[in-house]
Amino acid sequence: MSISNNEMDILQEIGSIGVGNAATALADLLQAKVNISVPRATFLDLEEAINLIGGLEQPVVCVNLKLDGDVPATVLYIFDQPSACALVDLLLGQARGTTTALDEMGYSVVMEVGNILTGSFTGAIANLTGLRLVPSVPVLAYDMLGALFATSVAASGYADDQVLCIQTSFWGNQDRDRVDSHFIMLPEVEALDRLFQALGVAADS
Repeated sequence: MSISNNEMDILQEIGSIGVGNAATALADLLQAKVNISVPRATFLDLEEAINLIGGLEQPVVCVNLKLDGDVPATVLYIFDQPSACALVDLLLGQARGTTTALDEMGYSVVMEVGNILTGSFTGAIANLTGLRLVPSVPVLAYDMLGALFATSVAASGYADDQVLCIQTSFWGNQDRDRVDSHFIMLPEVEALDRLFQALGVAADS
């Protein structure tokens, strides 16, 4: 898959709109200001994406869902374990480092935030394109990154060697409380072509 600079700029714009929506939703949830970094959208092969997030054996927490409709895809919203714990502290108003392992409450917090963030990005795609995206009920998974990707790729029938990765960070009042996250989209065959066509550009093959 070859992605032009123009197409990448469009994906960057989708990421920026999604981040803005997510900041508003998280601020409502927290009843406090939430800062979110400018996202970086890239197309990476699976090995690069895995290395970027932390490697095959990196324990991660992931909100996983399927998109049906005009752009069928598998979507993963991934936090490494330290970021997931920091996220729980941020949402519960605790000092960073209070949470060292996720319990039932911790998983519930990550699920809620991952659901908000995923909805913000997919909503941005739908609003910009007019395409119909129908998300499934999200599922929370905790596993090593390599196993998570292997399971997701096998379940999705993904046929390409590249994934869309949008990296972003968010924090409350203190920059040191920054939480890193990765939005991964594995589009099905021809889904990206349909997406770019709806945005008025033709994807390079």
